[in-house]
Amino acid sequence: MGKSTLAPHASVAGFAIFLVVYATQIWGGVFPFLPTDFQTQEVTLTFYLSQSLAFCASYVASAFGSYYVPSAARRMLVTLSISLAFIGSCFIIAVMYVPMFTLGLIVAGGAFLGVGCAGIFMLWQRYFSSISAPECNWRLIAGTAFGSLLYFMLYLIPNSLTAFLIPVVLLPICALCLSLSVREMDFDQSMFEDIPREHPQVYARMLHNFWRSAGGLGALAFAAGLARGVAIVEPDIQIAVNTTSMAGVLIACGFLIVAWRWFPFQFSLRSAFRAVYPIMFTGLLLFPFAQGAGLTLFASVAYTVFSIMVLVLMMQSAQIARDRGTNPVFAYAFFGACAYVPQALGFILGWITLDIDVTGIGKTAILSMLAAYALGMSLYFSAGTLLGPSKNGTPRRDDQIELTSGKAWKAPEEAMFSKSPIESEEGAADAPVGSLQHSGRQSDKKPSKTRRPIGDDGLVITDRLSKQCLVLKRDYGLSARETEVCELIARGRSVAAIAEELFVSENTVRTHSKHIYTKLDIHSRQELGELLSTVDPTL
Repeated sequence: MGKSTLAPHASVAGFAIFLVVYATQIWGGVFPFLPTDFQTQEVTLTFYLSQSLAFCASYVASAFGSYYVPSAARRMLVTLSISLAFIGSCFIIAVMYVPMFTLGLIVAGGAFLGVGCAGIFMLWQRYFSSISAPECNWRLIAGTAFGSLLYFMLYLIPNSLTAFLIPVVLLPICALCLSLSVREMDFDQSMFEDIPREHPQVYARMLHNFWRSAGGLGALAFAAGLARGVAIVEPDIQIAVNTTSMAGVLIACGFLIVAWRWFPFQFSLRSAFRAVYPIMFTGLLLFPFAQGAGLTLFASVAYTVFSIMVLVLMMQSAQIARDRGTNPVFAYAFFGACAYVPQALGFILGWITLDIDVTGIGKTAILSMLAAYALGMSLYFSAGTLLGPSKNGTPRRDDQIELTSGKAWKAPEEAMFSKSPIESEEGAADAPVGSLQHSGRQSDKKPSKTRRPIGDDGLVITDRLSKQCLVLKRDYGLSARETEVCELIARGRSVAAIAEELFVSENTVRTHSKHIYTKLDIHSRQELGELLSTVDPTL
């Protein structure tokens, strides 16, 4: 990681503060810093149903809205989203002073908080998608870790003050940090200029590539909601689940930071699901026999896993927007809907089951079997088979999240507005240039559909040129998608041909080409060929 990547930034503090607000207002035991006698089952369920419905509806609406009204991706309505969350918090506080209107205030507070927090999540997702991958991933991980620490600090403040601290202090600071971050955004990137209806095949391809990942995420969310729904009836258990899950997230973020620094690696939402699957499945097998501390522990582990997957979800969605040039809200809203709707269903089933009497079969056993079945089927579809990899889920199409020590990069302003290098050369050269003429592959040749060697970073290796491009990736900090585009440019592909092969828009290809030429400090396809001719692929 470069020094500029690790530099303190307002987005880290702002995102951390928002996670604290989200945890305490939405999922932190619902009202962890309010009197326990206020947290009755009726109030808890009413609040959850109202905020969950509003929260999930916001994600579904955002998915459709970002597709049919893409211009809205440019609108950063910070004040509106923060105001909705603020009003929701005020309604919750008002319940303590106007108890005769408890249910009405709870419903209104839950609805305002649900829409407001969903909107703030969307704003942060747009911002993180707009910056470079190293900066995005680092700030998301650091912000999540910092948010866990801030959550624990709230317990050092008297509860009578904490209830007011959230809307009066934390939300305004979050709004300030978000506004400062938004000012740095470059809205001239292809993702913000994208018009989905002009190339629906790009979005259809994205859904085709990631529906398995979405299914796995939904199964984990269902299991987490199930465990929490069973354990949430006791305020003491709620607090234990909150604190232990926050501690687990903090440890996980620490591991990612250390691993990033010393052991660079790549992963995706699907691979993360496979990694946590054994933990969740084992917990579900033990769930029916867990009592007391055991039940609390499993609920904590389940929600810790889900919280980590939400972090991976944001990183994956940002990677999709950068690599494919799609609307930055679409993928996040799609994955979010696939996560939070099953989570809400699991919570409701877990809560309702407490009042159901099933002769001869334990209540938790039924729910455990249902959640285990959902996880098993998700693993089956995610992997293609239970024992082998998917035939068509190649790493190249998986938009790998890279945690490497590559150079942090931000495109200079002139590169973003200048004419695309390969666009200016269209018609000047339709075949590979320089030493690349002997690569043994014609520029108009269709890509092979047979299985080809895969490099350690997930890129397909076909010949010497592929290896040379991997060297450029390592030495100049190219992303995996930029390396793909770089190789295709070197092979003489046109903008249209590259867009067709990678299932992206032509505008996205032009954006990637600008980034590549800026990183390599070159200005033409010919210079790229000359640079590659000096690269020794064996190094």
